[in-house]
Amino acid sequence: MGPWSGRVARGPLVGLVVVALVSLACAGGGLAQPEGERPGANLRAASPEPNTTRADSTTSVAEFKQDVADAQAIAERYWAAQFKASGQRFTPIRRVTPYQRAGEVSCGGQPLPRNNAVYCSQDDFIAYDVAWSVAAFREVGDAFVFYLLGHEYAHGIQVRLGINYSFTIQQELQADCMAGAYLGDSVRAGDLRLAEGDLDEFREGVAAVGDDPDQPWFAEGAHGTAEQRTDTFFRGYERSLKECDLS
Repeated sequence: MGPWSGRVARGPLVGLVVVALVSLACAGGGLAQPEGERPGANLRAASPEPNTTRADSTTSVAEFKQDVADAQAIAERYWAAQFKASGQRFTPIRRVTPYQRAGEVSCGGQPLPRNNAVYCSQDDFIAYDVAWSVAAFREVGDAFVFYLLGHEYAHGIQVRLGINYSFTIQQELQADCMAGAYLGDSVRAGDLRLAEGDLDEFREGVAAVGDDPDQPWFAEGAHGTAEQRTDTFFRGYERSLKECDLS
């Protein structure tokens, strides 16, 4: 992979996070809270050795926490390798922070609401409402944890590369593509192992966070319809970062 050029902007990235179409100007990106999420993915992985992780579809809070830690570790290794291959220095996102109450965590002085997962570009951290995330984990499946972390981590990578777009949906769909590449490449490298039917279930989980089909493409905070998000995610999953408009 050659050096990334992407869409480079002078100065800091100003992103948007939407939960039920409410935007937070401090954040680099996030997942919209879906209405009626469908049963989702059952992503299985190899044993949790240094270069592998597990996601065995159990639903305990302990398993959720382990999956978050595994997803973070794989994302850090993955992006460190991509940056090294392109001759750039990589700095991991500072922390991944759960919270339980609205306003418990702030981004640039702005309190985060419930039912949310965000990357905060001003303070370089990922935060997620643990009750909402565990509920999604139990309803959608453990693959959702890896996708959620991968999507938010991608927003941190966009900041590190100085990528900016005119419309939120461009930023969000690129993050979906990057999350797909991180997961697909990790499967091909042996860091994750999928069981039969996992990809179909993964598709359902990504589709669950799509915008309403009537949402205007150019609307502030638009993330993309279920079809747009799944198509973009799986382009990255199947063909890696070359599909993500990073060069």
